Amino acid sequence: MKPRLLFYCQHSVGLGHLARSFALVRALREDFSVTLACGGVLPPGIPVPSGIVLESLPAHTTADGKPDPAISAARRDRLLALQCQQLPAVVLIELFPFGRKKFANELLPLLKQSRRTALPPLIACSLRDILVSGRRGQAHHDDRAAWLCNRYFDRLLIHADPALARLEDSFTPPRQILRTPTHYTGYVAPPRRSSAGAHGRHILVSAGGGLVGLPLFMRVLQAHALLDPARRRPLRLVAGPFLPERDYQDIAIRTRLFGDVELLRSVPDLAAEMSLAAGSISQCGYNTAMDILATGTPALVLPYATATETEQLQRACRLRELGMLDWLDATQSSDAELAAAIERLGTTKQPALRLNLDGARRTAALLRQFLSERMSENHEHVA
Repeated sequence: MKPRLLFYCQHSVGLGHLARSFALVRALREDFSVTLACGGVLPPGIPVPSGIVLESLPAHTTADGKPDPAISAARRDRLLALQCQQLPAVVLIELFPFGRKKFANELLPLLKQSRRTALPPLIACSLRDILVSGRRGQAHHDDRAAWLCNRYFDRLLIHADPALARLEDSFTPPRQILRTPTHYTGYVAPPRRSSAGAHGRHILVSAGGGLVGLPLFMRVLQAHALLDPARRRPLRLVAGPFLPERDYQDIAIRTRLFGDVELLRSVPDLAAEMSLAAGSISQCGYNTAMDILATGTPALVLPYATATETEQLQRACRLRELGMLDWLDATQSSDAELAAAIERLGTTKQPALRLNLDGARRTAALLRQFLSERMSENHEHVA
């Protein structure tokens, strides 16, 4: 019988956390009996991995976006019941305590209850490459995260290649020392795709889940209009399942002005779609960046960024330094500059990929190893 693994994931703004968690459970299910406790709306058209148990937690807010104490309590109680019923050998928590602070009231009880069992599970954190590092009170946040990680977590798994991003680049607690053993798994990416297949002439334009994709789509259409219709390459826009319907209709109206722009609501496999395109224009979220690297498609990115959300900008800068893509500042560049960048897309040769993209399989192997070591230690202790 496979050991049980309880995996917690809460996605909100986009598809990044959910898509990465789905990729991880596809690898984990080979060695573990996996239950994925998932918060957030599951978008249509995104297939749930087979061979796992999906436990959908109720939305944590009311229809007007305000926290609902009753729902929060129900989510907490459901997580505690899952842990009590399954007694998992491994508990894997995505992002917390480095993020998801608002969910501490359900995660801390889960961690505490897990620690109190007769045979405590191996508790690990699943973490992306670059963290939010510009919030108010960042120093206090980082100190608290380090303390909680030291207190409750046995292992920290960072889904990155240190050649591109290291934890200390975006996590710098001033007082606490992070003592939890840390392991870089490599990036969690789709399987590498051969470049020998037939590519279309079109350019794929995408924005992940699409929730904040409207500005990107409008900018690209404005730049596309500046290019010579006889020479420019056609566009295929994938709006994304989370793009608000009103925004989707605005884009649909715009695309009717062109005879060479195709609009799709969503696709089941963005990497497969990207592998068929002559080039890609997108933001630079974790999963989109991995799709670019896995397909080798020439890419131009306009990273989504705010005063506190600089993750995509940092990732884009580092990938450009490696020669893997080109990027423009969406707020500082003109439509003419964007049009020129679109025209150049694919005219320069990309270097050979030097990053580890085997993060899903490596995560499963590490957890299998850590659990085996834990069981051996327990056996020796009993003996």
